[in-house]
Amino acid sequence: MEIMIIKLAISSLMGMIIGLERELKHKPAGVKTTIVVCIISCMLTTVSIESASVYAQKGLHVMDPMRLAAQIVSGVGFLGAGVILIRKNETITGITTAAMMWGSAGLGITVGAGFFKEAIIGLLFILVSVEFIPFLIKVLGPSALQEKEIKLRLVVKAESDMTELLKNIKAKKVSIRNVKVKDLESGNHHLSLKINVDEKRYTTDVYYDIREIEDIISVEIEST
Repeated sequence: MEIMIIKLAISSLMGMIIGLERELKHKPAGVKTTIVVCIISCMLTTVSIESASVYAQKGLHVMDPMRLAAQIVSGVGFLGAGVILIRKNETITGITTAAMMWGSAGLGITVGAGFFKEAIIGLLFILVSVEFIPFLIKVLGPSALQEKEIKLRLVVKAESDMTELLKNIKAKKVSIRNVKVKDLESGNHHLSLKINVDEKRYTTDVYYDIREIEDIISVEIEST
C-alpha cells in the first residue's frame, strides 16, 4: 500500500508539472486534466502488474502484467484528439497539448511499473524539448523560423496596378506567401494575402505601413 501511495504521489506531481506548463501558455488542457491522466495511468499500470502476480500465486491463468497498461496508450489518444482544434483561419492548434497528455500517460505508466528514475529523466527531457529546444532553434536556426504569419484582407481601387501594389507591400519588409484576388461589385478588388514578418514586429505597425500604400481603400489584418 505504501509503495502505491508513493507511486500515485510521484505521478500527481509529474502530471501537475506537465499541466502547469500548458496552463502558463493558456492551452485547453491544464493541470487538472494532466494530473488525472497521469494518476489513473499509474494506478491502472500498478493494478495490472499486481493482478498478474496475485492470479499467478493462486494458480489461475497467468495474464500479461502490462496488458492493461497497453490499452492506456490508445485510450489517451482519443482524449488527446479532443484538444486538437481547427480554427476558422484553417490553423490547426492543440497538437502539442495532445502530445503532452499522451506523454503524461506515459509517465504515469512508467511510474506505475516502478521505473522512477526513468520517469524523472523522461519528464526532464519532455520539458527541455518543449521549452528550451524550440527557443534554441529559433535563435540559431534560419531567419524563417523567427517570423510570424499575418493575414491581410485589402480593398483596392479598381484602376490600381496589382503587380505594383504587391511590390510596394514587399517593400515594407514583408514576405508574401499567398495571394488571392476577387472582383467586387463596386468595381474594386478584394485582395487576400498571407504574409510573413519578423515575430518581434507589432501587428499594428504592419497595419499602419500597409495603410499608407496608395490605392488601398481599407485594410483588415489578423495575426495567426
